[in-house]
Amino acid sequence: MTRPGGEWQNWGRSAHVRPQIFERPRTPEAVQRAVLAARQRGLIIKAVGAGHSFTGIAVAPGVLLDLSDMSGIVSVDRERSYVTLLAGTRLHQVPALLAPYGLAMENLGDIDRQSISGAISTGTHGTGAGFGGIATQVVGVTVITAAGEFRRIDEDHDPHLLGAFALGLGALGILVEVTLRCVPAFVMHELDRPEPLEEVLDGVLDRITNVDHFEFYWFPHTDIALTKTTTRLPESAKRKPLPPVGKWIDETLLSNGLYRVVCGAASAVPAIAPGFNRLAVRLTGDREYTDRSFKVLTQSRTVRFREMEYALPAEHVPAAFRAVQALIAERGWRITFPVEVRFAAADDLWLSTAHGRATGYIAVHRYWREDPTEYFTAVEAIMRTFGGRPHWGKMHTRDAASLREAYPRFDDFITLRDEVDPDRRFRNRHLDRILGA
Repeated sequence: MTRPGGEWQNWGRSAHVRPQIFERPRTPEAVQRAVLAARQRGLIIKAVGAGHSFTGIAVAPGVLLDLSDMSGIVSVDRERSYVTLLAGTRLHQVPALLAPYGLAMENLGDIDRQSISGAISTGTHGTGAGFGGIATQVVGVTVITAAGEFRRIDEDHDPHLLGAFALGLGALGILVEVTLRCVPAFVMHELDRPEPLEEVLDGVLDRITNVDHFEFYWFPHTDIALTKTTTRLPESAKRKPLPPVGKWIDETLLSNGLYRVVCGAASAVPAIAPGFNRLAVRLTGDREYTDRSFKVLTQSRTVRFREMEYALPAEHVPAAFRAVQALIAERGWRITFPVEVRFAAADDLWLSTAHGRATGYIAVHRYWREDPTEYFTAVEAIMRTFGGRPHWGKMHTRDAASLREAYPRFDDFITLRDEVDPDRRFRNRHLDRILGA
């Protein structure tokens, strides 16, 4: 969002900037004009979506383009179920756009506030050992290059580069259109229940191969995992959605309203965190329902936080998780936010956190008014010992030298960047750190 004084800040309040020029283009052609103008003036130019990345990946000290007004469907290929969206389209808008065509996105993350371009550019993902991140659903993109030209990347135009442009960190050009491979609309059955944490960790690797989608949350200072097991069903399946009153109590009153109050109090009096976490485990995480896919996959999150997430080879998740558990106990930290564990299939996108390996994700969070540095730094050290790769849209301290070791195609990406943006028109301080200047 941009304040009246011209300052932009992200959702997590962990990045902000006062750009020299702020624009809200409504068409791809307007983006092209902005890039040409920035080039003429020698300014850096960046695009932002919903600002849901926790890093400075979208910070633009020169020209900032807010793509919020570039929303909606451009075209639909009914035969192949390909849908082209304007890059600023928010994920929560997509279900209504796809409904007239009987289509849905194959998988989603648990938050749907992001723009489609921001989500794919940072590697946003959901869970499900048989499903990739959102960028793996991309079959084509249209970008405005540093030269101010339209460039199409798809199966007919430089298909060998789609693995770079579909998850490009905003470093290769400004996305103006994204084409997704969609699937027939479907229904999902979800079973949420609390289970003994040790039992979940012991069996998680077998479990993820036997269900469509699985994830769990752990509130520190408890011995319970709040598990979510989700099964995909045809659209014709009978829906049994959550009762409105029960859903309001669980998601609005408890998970957001009361939780916000407790997080604020715990930031001043950390000692209350363990007691609240034990209460949260008793009050939430026990429900069963069946509804449309997007209503099951996503949740409402209004409590502001900051996050770090690492991608590990799936087989290392239990050991890495136990190391984090031990770390929290040893340091005596009082943590109110849960640790989240999810899974994804291997893919071949150049800079995907799941590139070349079945992947598990461990995410840690802190309330936005608390300093996460000590906690995140210590957890990051653990993740690196297990071959972890940081989520591109979430906080971490890695630089280009260490990231090169983690990604087999890192240098290929840098070579491509040199070709398409030799003057670094789309750089910023964050990209200088993670990709090199």
